[in-house]
Amino acid sequence: MTPQTSHPEFCSMQWWQKVAKRIRVPLGFLTAALYVAELWRHAPRPSAVLWSLLLVLPGLWLRAYASGYVKKNAELAVTGPYAHTRNPLYLGSMLMAAGFAVAIESWAVAAVLACGFALIYIPVIAGEEKFLRSAFAGFDDYCRQVPRLLPRLTPAHIGQNPADESQKGSFSFVLYRQHREYNAAIGVVLLYLCLECLRPVFVTVLHLAR
Repeated sequence: MTPQTSHPEFCSMQWWQKVAKRIRVPLGFLTAALYVAELWRHAPRPSAVLWSLLLVLPGLWLRAYASGYVKKNAELAVTGPYAHTRNPLYLGSMLMAAGFAVAIESWAVAAVLACGFALIYIPVIAGEEKFLRSAFAGFDDYCRQVPRLLPRLTPAHIGQNPADESQKGSFSFVLYRQHREYNAAIGVVLLYLCLECLRPVFVTVLHLAR
């Protein structure tokens, strides 16, 4: 073993990355069950649902926008949203999750989501950065200029001439479809339908059961 791979912190991170992959699905089911339980307890307020759109829609847009730039394992994405943050897809997911916690006005759902993101995304991001650092020579320079999550206001120009428009990249709808990012939009629609329809279904079933 090399000194790097035998380092206790490195081994711990590898172990936690494996754990994160295993607990991802159970945490998803736990969050869904808690969400349903909160809907059972109280109906969402229309105003809260409307406020949630201020987080959900930007998150959905950011994920869609980012998916049209990323070429997984083939090219280091440094343009579009990747010129502002190294993880626009994860940032978009976090915004969407926060929006749905706002919609249902549940601190319990917000806490579970926050813990889930911390437990899963931190090791996942660390693992991805390890791969990108070994695969792309310019990754360290990219890291120095672009934050890991919270975006910088102005785009970074990694190995580019800022005046050359041809180097800024462009959104690819082909990549968007290839990554099936439209599934996120479908999921958002279904979740909002649940907010509107699931509790009335609960009430109807309870009434029929009596």
